[in-house]
Amino acid sequence: MLDILVIAPHPDDAELGMGGAILKFQEEGLRIGVLDLTSGEPTPHGSPEIRQRETAAATEILGLAWRENLGLENRSLEATLENRAKLAGVIRQQRPKWLFAPYWQDAHPDHTAATKLVEDSRFWAKLTKTDLPGEAVHPARIYNYFSVHLRLAPQPAFILDISPQWEQKLAAISCFESQFVTGRPTTPRSFLDGLREEAAYWGGKIGAKYGEPFASREPLGLMTMAGLM
Repeated sequence: MLDILVIAPHPDDAELGMGGAILKFQEEGLRIGVLDLTSGEPTPHGSPEIRQRETAAATEILGLAWRENLGLENRSLEATLENRAKLAGVIRQQRPKWLFAPYWQDAHPDHTAATKLVEDSRFWAKLTKTDLPGEAVHPARIYNYFSVHLRLAPQPAFILDISPQWEQKLAAISCFESQFVTGRPTTPRSFLDGLREEAAYWGGKIGAKYGEPFASREPLGLMTMAGLM
């Protein structure tokens, strides 16, 4: 059973969007799991076997308590009733308090379909009188991480300070060499250099070295001001 379930359209999206948060939450004693919806293949320099090796290496660096792949089709991800039942079944079995999904606006159809699927599956997970596995559960919130293919200038709901976790996050992302190193230009800057600059930008907004932004369709609730920066 998980405290947080991160749902990623492809292996590497969880690392890109919230690798620092995963590390930070685990340091705080929370049990985090990642569910990759597809294999992420085909890609120009990858293969199913390569992506599996890269995912295993990144998972080890993150120290995840649980990671699985739902086996849906890459490039054809849809929020169908069949896929909704599969994801709702995982939610009912893992019983997370919070779900993390991609930001709802993106150029990548798999990403927007994933967010719709998460929202629909969250609702189905609470149904009774159903043949879905596990007991009914309704995660309290869906938060949205940014792993987008649009040049957005979003206004996040909050930014998490991941300064102590940044280098470990970068190491996890670097495991996906077929996606972020092979065939990528290195001038005027590499893809990984760009990620560092982006994390520094978000960190600067809250007076930290590095940050990760998050969105939420629903209002955030606070019990104390102690955690605010």
